[in-house]
Amino acid sequence: MKNKFAERTHLVKPSETREILKITERPEIISFAGGLPAPELFPVEALKVACNAVLNEEGEASLQYSTTEGYIPLREAICQRMKVIGINSTIENVLITSGSQQAIDLTGRLFINEGDTIICESPTYLAAINVFKSYNAKFVEVAMDDEGMVMEELEKKLLEHPNTKFIYTIPDFQNPTGRTLKLERRKRMIELANQYDVLIVEDNPYGAIRFAGEALPPVKHFDTESRVIYISTFSKIFTPGLRLGWICPGERFIDKYVSFKQTADLHTDSFAQRITAKYLELYNIEEHINKIKAVYKERCTAMLSCINEFFPKNINYSMPEGGLFIWIELPESVDSGKLFARCLENNVAFVPGVPFFPNGTKKSTLRLNYSNMPKEKIIEGIKRMGEVLYREIEKETTLIGYSKKMN
Repeated sequence: MKNKFAERTHLVKPSETREILKITERPEIISFAGGLPAPELFPVEALKVACNAVLNEEGEASLQYSTTEGYIPLREAICQRMKVIGINSTIENVLITSGSQQAIDLTGRLFINEGDTIICESPTYLAAINVFKSYNAKFVEVAMDDEGMVMEELEKKLLEHPNTKFIYTIPDFQNPTGRTLKLERRKRMIELANQYDVLIVEDNPYGAIRFAGEALPPVKHFDTESRVIYISTFSKIFTPGLRLGWICPGERFIDKYVSFKQTADLHTDSFAQRITAKYLELYNIEEHINKIKAVYKERCTAMLSCINEFFPKNINYSMPEGGLFIWIELPESVDSGKLFARCLENNVAFVPGVPFFPNGTKKSTLRLNYSNMPKEKIIEGIKRMGEVLYREIEKETTLIGYSKKMN
């Protein structure tokens, strides 16, 4: 039989992170690879109560088809959460999605024509790269520093690419770097988007998990022309398995999002929506989030301390104030893909940095996750990584010195 696949299928590759997670499922491996929340923090007992309440009070409705836009009490609760952080919206402008990943995919379907330019941080979220690549987008990367995307670089790229469709940004505790876009840069991003008439897709799965520093308003808070499409999720603050996210796209876009959502899956899981709404009614989710933040702060602090103690001194690393990740920049001679193989032999794992660059650069980088491992395993895992790093860096330094001598 001849190949019957559509042309776009060659644009989609398996997620490198997901493939790594398959390898690291062995119990002896200490894995800093996945962006997984701590499962011991999932509110299992409270969810049992919420499930029973939903089935007792509205069992038939919870198991029936539902509206595409989503369960009204849940959308009301989301609007209230957004209002607290500086986004004023009504339920008519909120669509419940099957995780924020579906919101990203719907955005690609709605806006990207083949060959369209997408501007993003360098590096950026791997799964968003894969989505936008599936619609044959071209990526223009903008450099970051410790305060997020560099606005001078962003303006330069907008000048060079006047037909840019949108800017994709993760301003809070960015994946993979853990960096946060500072306040003045958020305001400047809006000014540039208005000036050059481009959309902004603001992906904010981690913003609520701030355990240090001062909270910053979302980019959408400064939006004066309804050009910011805001995406968020319950996955990092509640449970990822329920697959609940949302999108707040602006009044001129919401109808198209709803129409495209209908072609995808009709509506998000009705039962999951009602369980979550019932939990929000019965319990104080902020107390739950505070527990998450306390645990992640302890684990992040432990990992940073161990990096400082056990890693070579000629590396750079981010200092996140929240979220799930730390970004490591190694000497340029070190290939993190090869380093991954050596670390796996030592029963410790991470994600090499290359997949986070849409155009495949910077092999000497890697991402560490601190949320999913207890403190004692963080200490042991970073110690193991440090031993491998010292060996690999010494080996590369020797090879470079030998090459220079031969020349």
